[in-house]
Amino acid sequence: MLALRTSPAGTASLDPEMVGEVLSVIKDLVNEGMTTIISTHEMGFAREAADRVVVFADGDIIETGRPDDIFTSPRNERTKSFLSRILR
Repeated sequence: MLALRTSPAGTASLDPEMVGEVLSVIKDLVNEGMTTIISTHEMGFAREAADRVVVFADGDIIETGRPDDIFTSPRNERTKSFLSRILR
């Protein structure tokens, strides 16, 4: 099992190519069957790599589901608001 946390502060010091390389390595591990738990602000990465997404707000789980469901048809208003600002 691999547990990671990515954040804007954590990847901000990396150049864009390096961020892409790091995310590519993580996707490869996932595709090879490694169990992973990843906390990230990289929504595009979460949509591509996850088989399940958990959305938190103020320390509470507000929504869970498959990436396609969360990113295309979120049920929670807070999730809808967040994604509308992030995914343009």
